[in-house]
Amino acid sequence: MRKDMKQAVVYQIYPKSFSSHRNQATGDLLGVEDRLNYLAWLGVDYLWLTPFYRSPQHDNGYDVSDYYSIDPAYGSMRDFERLLAEAKRRGIGVMLDIVVNHTSTEHEWFRQARQGRDNPYRDFYIWRDAPNNWQSKFGGSAWEYDAHSGQYYLHLFDKTQADLNWDNPRVRQAVFEMMRFWRDKGVAGFRLDVINLISKDPAFSEDDSDGRHFYTDGPRVHEYLQEMHREVFAGHELLTVGEMSSTSLAHCVDYSRPDRRELAMTFNFHHLKADYPDGRKWRLGELDFIAFKRILSDWQQGMHAGGGWNALFWCNHDQPRALSRFGDDGECRRQSAKMLATALHGLQGTPYIYQGEEIGMANPGFADIGQLRDVESLNAYRQLLADGFADAEAMEVIRRRSRDNARTPMQWDDGANAGFSAAEPWIGVAPDAGMVNVAAAIGDRDSVLHHYRALIALRKQYPAFADGDYRCLTPEHPSLWVYARAARDEMLIVVSHFGDDSVRYRLQEGTVPSGWRLELLLSNYPPSSDGQLRPWHSLLYRAAPPAR
Repeated sequence: MRKDMKQAVVYQIYPKSFSSHRNQATGDLLGVEDRLNYLAWLGVDYLWLTPFYRSPQHDNGYDVSDYYSIDPAYGSMRDFERLLAEAKRRGIGVMLDIVVNHTSTEHEWFRQARQGRDNPYRDFYIWRDAPNNWQSKFGGSAWEYDAHSGQYYLHLFDKTQADLNWDNPRVRQAVFEMMRFWRDKGVAGFRLDVINLISKDPAFSEDDSDGRHFYTDGPRVHEYLQEMHREVFAGHELLTVGEMSSTSLAHCVDYSRPDRRELAMTFNFHHLKADYPDGRKWRLGELDFIAFKRILSDWQQGMHAGGGWNALFWCNHDQPRALSRFGDDGECRRQSAKMLATALHGLQGTPYIYQGEEIGMANPGFADIGQLRDVESLNAYRQLLADGFADAEAMEVIRRRSRDNARTPMQWDDGANAGFSAAEPWIGVAPDAGMVNVAAAIGDRDSVLHHYRALIALRKQYPAFADGDYRCLTPEHPSLWVYARAARDEMLIVVSHFGDDSVRYRLQEGTVPSGWRLELLLSNYPPSSDGQLRPWHSLLYRAAPPAR
């Protein structure tokens, strides 16, 4: 990975909810182009676009029916090529979302495969005469019976998303050919969806679990990613990031260590499970803040020591809004949004900003299941009712956990539909759009947006953001996360108060080398010398030797 990639910031766009150029219910590619000046002003280096390929949209585009075609709802290939060129003109690279653990059951490969056991495409997918006990991540069995051909096919996600058989070299070559097609169009990188699930235990073993440890970081996954690197990435300066489901630190070091020639960086989700009681997503629990810090600290230290590289994030299209989850989306919205931004952007790795995060968008507060669109959330709601939850209890879980929290339209201004489209959007606009929007934030120098812009600029200015090691200074404190990042001639110290009270804190003597100057780079409150941290307070310091 090039040095400047370590200083880069990626902005994730969910095109369906970003901006509609054609004033339709869903966003489109030209809507993204319309907002490029804003993104260039913000200072981001890459745009990660979630899937816009042709799809029946059972899982909002993660069920691809044609990898080479753009879904008409998003525009045309000409629109995409124009977006690429205009982004490049502004110094921004465009990354594509590659979904190759599975395809839609409407993909031509699957249509052929189900014609019969002798079809040349039959072995593109995973078929068995009888299912084992593996469970789908969306609930229920991971196997679906196909009456037409008389066997069960594997689907780790929705039944309309059939898992590809990566042990078949023809599958791998077809995937690599498709990726080269987009690479040669000029994309700047790839985000690889649930890529650590592509290699399954060939015996399809089972035990009393849901089966995930038989396919997570599977037996040949590193071999397949090294082959992908040789076939697609080698000789091209691409930013590549893998989404790693239920992975391990050791595997992520290997996935992202440059000498192994696999990927540039990895997403892991362990820190986002620190509020899952007994590891269960669809149950509500309080954040275990000590565990939260320990997980983040272990990954910082482990990836640094092993030579790997983290993708840093609070939010994405599959997670509720971090502001509502880990901060305060009420009276202290502004302060806690800035605090969360500083805490993340001070870490080692590449920060990812999810659309709306930079203006302090929060969960919309769904009141009724009819407002939801997400297949996973609807399945979970039905299961909660089956488990004996009252409707109000089930809705409270869905309200706080649903992926649709992140999918309401981007809030551009205080006009109709928040400036997203003149048409009624496919999912409702959050009720706070009149106050929380880009137009208002740009005009307010103290806004969350300007804080993000400052953080992006600082990352490019000071080498310690990329190179510094990590040490947690408050591992057992119930509400303070203070850490230091030390490089050769520079140190960063990040102080984050995850709480709505006030606490006192001073750096211990010896934290900063004797004689070094300590400079406050950024804070979400006016400067104070009394050592008192206010609700959701954050401070970012830089220490360095005196100038000679």
